[in-house]
Amino acid sequence: MKVYSYSQARQQLAAVLDCAEQDGQVKITHRDGRSFVLQPEALSHSPLAVQGVSLNLSSSEIVQAVHEGRRG
Repeated sequence: MKVYSYSQARQQLAAVLDCAEQDGQVKITHRDGRSFVLQPEALSHSPLAVQGVSLNLSSSEIVQAVHEGRRG
């Protein structure tokens, strides 16, 4: 785990965040002895977040398919 002083972390925030993303965690130490561990938050994706599929259908073709589905 890479360790940064508070001043370094403040001056190089982008690098600290990149390091935390790459390594999983970084530690930031303060002059008064306090220390903090920074880690990236786990991404949570919705199971409903799927990419669309281009079917190249016009709106009238979609309406016709819906009507046929309701009749059958």
